[in-house]
Amino acid sequence: MTVVESGRIDMADYNAERLDEWFERLERMPVPEGIKVEIVGGVVFMSPQRSVHWQIIRRIVRALEDKFGMDVEVLSDVRIDFPGPENGFCPDVAKLRDGAVQDSRGRWRFEDVEFIAEVISKGTALNDYGPKKIAYALAEVPVFLIVDPYTGKCLLHTQPKDGDYMTETKVAFGQPVDLTGTPLGLTLTTGEFPRD
Repeated sequence: MTVVESGRIDMADYNAERLDEWFERLERMPVPEGIKVEIVGGVVFMSPQRSVHWQIIRRIVRALEDKFGMDVEVLSDVRIDFPGPENGFCPDVAKLRDGAVQDSRGRWRFEDVEFIAEVISKGTALNDYGPKKIAYALAEVPVFLIVDPYTGKCLLHTQPKDGDYMTETKVAFGQPVDLTGTPLGLTLTTGEFPRD
Protein backbone atom coordinates (compact mmCIF):
# COMPACT_ATOMS: atom_id res chain seq x y z
CA MET A 1 0.00 0.00 0.00
CA THR A 2 1.09 3.53 -0.67
CA VAL A 3 0.98 5.91 2.25
CA VAL A 4 0.45 9.59 1.51
CA GLU A 5 1.96 12.46 3.51
CA SER A 6 -0.98 12.74 5.90
CA GLY A 7 -0.52 9.09 6.87
CA ARG A 8 -3.70 7.95 5.13
CA ILE A 9 -3.71 5.01 2.75
CA ASP A 10 -4.05 5.99 -0.90
CA MET A 11 -7.59 4.84 -1.73
CA ALA A 12 -6.77 3.77 -5.29
CA ASP A 13 -4.01 1.46 -4.08
CA TYR A 14 -6.18 0.16 -1.25
CA ASN A 15 -9.07 -0.57 -3.63
CA ALA A 16 -6.75 -2.33 -6.09
CA GLU A 17 -5.26 -4.48 -3.33
CA ARG A 18 -8.69 -5.40 -1.95
CA LEU A 19 -9.90 -6.27 -5.43
CA ASP A 20 -6.78 -8.35 -6.06
CA GLU A 21 -7.53 -10.32 -2.88
CA TRP A 22 -11.15 -10.87 -3.88
CA PHE A 23 -10.36 -11.97 -7.42
CA GLU A 24 -7.57 -14.30 -6.24
CA ARG A 25 -10.06 -16.01 -3.93
CA LEU A 26 -12.65 -16.19 -6.68
CA GLU A 27 -10.16 -17.74 -9.10
CA ARG A 28 -9.59 -20.57 -6.61
CA MET A 29 -13.32 -21.26 -6.36
CA PRO A 30 -14.97 -23.85 -8.59
CA VAL A 31 -16.95 -21.28 -10.60
CA PRO A 32 -18.59 -23.07 -13.54
CA GLU A 33 -17.61 -22.06 -17.06
CA GLY A 34 -19.91 -19.47 -18.57
CA ILE A 35 -20.44 -17.63 -15.29
CA LYS A 36 -19.46 -13.97 -15.28
CA VAL A 37 -17.97 -12.77 -11.98
CA GLU A 38 -17.46 -9.14 -11.05
CA ILE A 39 -17.34 -6.95 -7.97
CA VAL A 40 -19.63 -3.93 -7.74
CA GLY A 41 -19.20 -1.74 -4.68
CA GLY A 42 -17.49 -4.55 -2.77
CA VAL A 43 -20.24 -7.09 -3.51
CA VAL A 44 -19.52 -10.16 -5.64
CA PHE A 45 -22.01 -10.85 -8.44
CA MET A 46 -22.11 -14.03 -10.51
CA SER A 47 -24.40 -14.41 -13.48
CA PRO A 48 -24.63 -17.01 -16.23
CA GLN A 49 -24.07 -15.87 -19.78
CA ARG A 50 -27.11 -16.77 -21.83
CA SER A 51 -26.91 -17.45 -25.56
CA VAL A 52 -28.94 -14.31 -26.35
CA HIS A 53 -26.49 -12.32 -24.24
CA TRP A 54 -23.51 -13.70 -26.15
CA GLN A 55 -25.14 -13.19 -29.57
CA ILE A 56 -25.57 -9.48 -28.84
CA ILE A 57 -22.02 -9.14 -27.49
CA ARG A 58 -20.67 -10.87 -30.59
CA ARG A 59 -22.56 -8.52 -32.92
CA ILE A 60 -21.23 -5.45 -31.08
CA VAL A 61 -17.65 -6.76 -31.16
CA ARG A 62 -17.99 -7.60 -34.85
CA ALA A 63 -19.19 -4.03 -35.61
CA LEU A 64 -16.15 -2.63 -33.77
CA GLU A 65 -13.78 -4.96 -35.65
CA ASP A 66 -15.42 -4.04 -38.98
CA LYS A 67 -14.82 -0.35 -38.23
CA PHE A 68 -11.38 -0.48 -36.57
CA GLY A 69 -9.84 -3.74 -37.86
CA MET A 70 -8.96 -6.99 -36.16
CA ASP A 71 -6.18 -5.40 -34.08
CA VAL A 72 -8.58 -3.08 -32.23
CA GLU A 73 -8.29 -3.50 -28.46
CA VAL A 74 -11.76 -4.79 -27.59
CA LEU A 75 -12.31 -6.72 -24.38
CA SER A 76 -15.16 -8.85 -23.10
CA ASP A 77 -15.51 -9.93 -19.47
CA VAL A 78 -12.00 -8.67 -18.62
CA ARG A 79 -11.48 -6.97 -15.26
CA ILE A 80 -11.07 -3.21 -15.27
CA ASP A 81 -11.06 -1.33 -11.96
CA PHE A 82 -13.30 1.73 -11.98
CA PRO A 83 -13.72 4.66 -9.57
CA GLY A 84 -15.57 3.97 -6.36
CA PRO A 85 -14.97 1.58 -3.51
CA GLU A 86 -14.08 -1.91 -4.74
CA ASN A 87 -15.40 -1.68 -8.30
CA GLY A 88 -13.75 -4.47 -10.26
CA PHE A 89 -16.02 -4.61 -13.30
CA CYS A 90 -15.87 -7.04 -16.21
CA PRO A 91 -17.80 -5.17 -18.92
CA ASP A 92 -19.54 -7.19 -21.59
CA VAL A 93 -17.75 -5.10 -24.23
CA ALA A 94 -15.05 -2.47 -23.67
CA LYS A 95 -13.19 -0.69 -26.45
CA LEU A 96 -9.91 0.95 -25.49
CA ARG A 97 -8.38 3.97 -27.18
CA ASP A 98 -5.56 3.52 -29.68
CA GLY A 99 -2.22 3.15 -27.93
CA ALA A 100 -3.67 1.89 -24.64
CA VAL A 101 -1.21 -0.20 -22.65
CA GLN A 102 -1.55 -2.25 -19.52
CA ASP A 103 -0.27 -0.82 -16.24
CA SER A 104 2.60 -2.26 -14.18
CA ARG A 105 0.22 -4.87 -12.71
CA GLY A 106 -0.85 -6.06 -16.16
CA ARG A 107 -4.28 -4.41 -16.02
CA TRP A 108 -6.07 -2.09 -18.38
CA ARG A 109 -6.72 1.43 -17.09
CA PHE A 110 -10.23 2.86 -16.98
CA GLU A 111 -8.80 6.11 -18.34
CA ASP A 112 -8.23 4.36 -21.68
CA VAL A 113 -11.80 3.10 -22.12
CA GLU A 114 -13.71 4.82 -24.96
CA PHE A 115 -16.81 2.64 -25.09
CA ILE A 116 -18.64 0.17 -22.90
CA ALA A 117 -21.65 -1.97 -23.72
CA GLU A 118 -23.48 -3.90 -21.04
CA VAL A 119 -26.10 -6.46 -22.06
CA ILE A 120 -28.71 -6.74 -19.34
CA SER A 121 -29.05 -9.90 -17.28
CA LYS A 122 -32.09 -10.13 -15.03
CA GLY A 123 -30.07 -10.73 -11.87
CA THR A 124 -27.65 -7.83 -12.34
CA ALA A 125 -29.69 -5.26 -14.31
CA LEU A 126 -29.84 -2.86 -11.36
CA ASN A 127 -26.02 -2.70 -11.36
CA ASP A 128 -25.92 -1.67 -15.03
CA TYR A 129 -28.58 1.03 -14.62
CA GLY A 130 -27.21 2.22 -11.25
CA PRO A 131 -23.74 1.88 -9.73
CA LYS A 132 -21.96 0.85 -12.93
CA LYS A 133 -23.48 3.74 -14.88
CA ILE A 134 -22.32 6.13 -12.14
CA ALA A 135 -18.81 4.64 -12.10
CA TYR A 136 -18.54 4.82 -15.90
CA ALA A 137 -19.62 8.47 -15.81
CA LEU A 138 -17.13 9.24 -13.00
CA ALA A 139 -14.45 7.55 -15.13
CA GLU A 140 -15.56 9.78 -18.02
CA VAL A 141 -16.13 6.85 -20.38
CA PRO A 142 -17.39 8.78 -23.44
CA VAL A 143 -19.94 6.19 -24.58
CA PHE A 144 -21.93 3.76 -22.42
CA LEU A 145 -24.53 1.57 -24.11
CA ILE A 146 -27.03 -0.56 -22.20
CA VAL A 147 -28.65 -3.27 -24.34
CA ASP A 148 -31.78 -4.83 -22.85
CA PRO A 149 -32.96 -7.99 -24.63
CA TYR A 150 -35.99 -8.21 -22.31
CA THR A 151 -37.44 -4.85 -23.40
CA GLY A 152 -35.89 -4.84 -26.88
CA LYS A 153 -34.29 -1.44 -26.31
CA CYS A 154 -30.88 0.17 -26.13
CA LEU A 155 -30.08 3.09 -23.87
CA LEU A 156 -27.17 5.19 -25.11
CA HIS A 157 -25.36 7.43 -22.61
CA THR A 158 -22.89 10.10 -23.76
CA GLN A 159 -21.30 13.30 -22.47
CA PRO A 160 -20.19 12.24 -18.98
CA LYS A 161 -20.00 15.03 -16.42
CA ASP A 162 -19.86 15.08 -12.62
CA GLY A 163 -20.77 11.41 -12.19
CA ASP A 164 -23.67 11.38 -14.63
CA TYR A 165 -24.30 11.30 -18.37
CA MET A 166 -25.78 14.48 -19.80
CA THR A 167 -27.28 12.75 -22.87
CA GLU A 168 -29.45 9.65 -22.82
CA THR A 169 -31.00 8.27 -26.01
CA LYS A 170 -33.45 5.35 -26.24
CA VAL A 171 -33.34 3.21 -29.36
CA ALA A 172 -35.64 0.26 -30.07
CA PHE A 173 -34.17 -2.95 -31.49
CA GLY A 174 -34.37 -2.69 -35.27
CA GLN A 175 -33.38 0.98 -35.27
CA PRO A 176 -29.73 2.08 -35.69
CA VAL A 177 -27.74 3.43 -32.74
CA ASP A 178 -26.01 6.55 -34.06
CA LEU A 179 -22.47 6.67 -32.68
CA THR A 180 -21.08 8.85 -35.47
CA GLY A 181 -20.63 11.85 -33.14
CA THR A 182 -18.63 9.80 -30.62
CA PRO A 183 -15.05 8.45 -30.63
CA LEU A 184 -16.45 5.33 -32.34
CA GLY A 185 -17.68 7.16 -35.43
CA LEU A 186 -20.02 4.38 -36.52
CA THR A 187 -23.66 3.40 -36.69
CA LEU A 188 -24.52 0.23 -34.79
CA THR A 189 -27.28 -1.82 -36.37
CA THR A 190 -29.61 -3.60 -33.94
CA GLY A 191 -31.94 -5.36 -36.37
CA GLU A 192 -30.41 -8.74 -35.62
CA PHE A 193 -30.20 -8.32 -31.83
CA PRO A 194 -32.19 -11.24 -30.40
CA ARG A 195 -34.77 -10.77 -27.66
CA ASP A 196 -35.10 -12.82 -24.52
